Amino acid sequence: MLRAAKSTANHLCGRATATAAQARPLAARPHLLPHLPTSRTSLSGLSSFHHLPRKFFSTDYRLYKEHPTNSDNSPNIHNKMEKLEDLKISDKDKDSTKKAEAPAVEGIAVDTIKSEEHRKIEEKLIFAPKDDQYTIGTLERKDLDENPFTQFHEWFLHAHTHKCHQPEATTLSTAHLPSGRVSARVVYLKELDHRGFVIYTNLLTSNKSKDLTTNPHASLTFWFREVERQVRVEGIVERLSPEESQVYFDTRIRGSRIGAWASKQSEALPNGEREVLEERVKEIEKRFEGVEKIPVPPFWGGLRIVPLAVEFWQGRQSRLHDRFRYERDSTDEKTWRIERLNP
Repeated sequence: MLRAAKSTANHLCGRATATAAQARPLAARPHLLPHLPTSRTSLSGLSSFHHLPRKFFSTDYRLYKEHPTNSDNSPNIHNKMEKLEDLKISDKDKDSTKKAEAPAVEGIAVDTIKSEEHRKIEEKLIFAPKDDQYTIGTLERKDLDENPFTQFHEWFLHAHTHKCHQPEATTLSTAHLPSGRVSARVVYLKELDHRGFVIYTNLLTSNKSKDLTTNPHASLTFWFREVERQVRVEGIVERLSPEESQVYFDTRIRGSRIGAWASKQSEALPNGEREVLEERVKEIEKRFEGVEKIPVPPFWGGLRIVPLAVEFWQGRQSRLHDRFRYERDSTDEKTWRIERLNP
């Protein structure tokens, strides 16, 4: 009986010892962790694997499960475990790891997104051409005349003296009603007076004349590249008298005067043949043969843009340009409001 009781007690005590051993942290049982790189001295301070990076568990521990060994078969276990402290990563490193692993869009790999962006850029015929910085000058309110015509004349002369290419070239924009269709073309400024800016054109068949028949509003844009300046004009268009137009018409070379009579501006040539135009030129030359003073055609003449607003723009660095706008409520007013605009 006594022997049986001792045997039972020893058996129970053995089971309790085994259970206690199993309850100890794994880090305190190096014989179960033959692949963990840590040191003997650090074992007592570790109670779990929370110090180890995720990458460690996805490699070394998996190898342990596939190739179990014990401490007797791993003579270098303590040397391997000396680097455990070196494998600790900070919360900041964990966050950066998560950010690097997370895709930019849910369900789409980052590489896929980047390649898609590059593909879209490559499909563009023109994309973000290099732009220059404007550094030549500045513009302040004290630099401006009270009259925009005087101010424009000053800038126009400045453009000439600084060798700007064709400062008289300007973009004329018009809009047709009721469609609202906008069209623009480059023309030459031929006159400036104290009423407005004057250009000359075909008044019958040109697109601009058709637009102005339905909508008298128009705009001009001048670009003085070499001095990094532009001027914008918005106003109402009025037609010059035949007498006024004749004065300018007489200054044109003979070929240009003949051409004004011969060209049905903006109309399509039959079958796209230039010969049709050249035949008309020959007819007009024959008509005015020996005539020095060719009359201005009744369908051709001057247009004056009488401004309601004129803006002077001086390029500045980082697109923070200087802009001043002259404005009035009617074409008959003599006084202009001047205000600085945001770039």
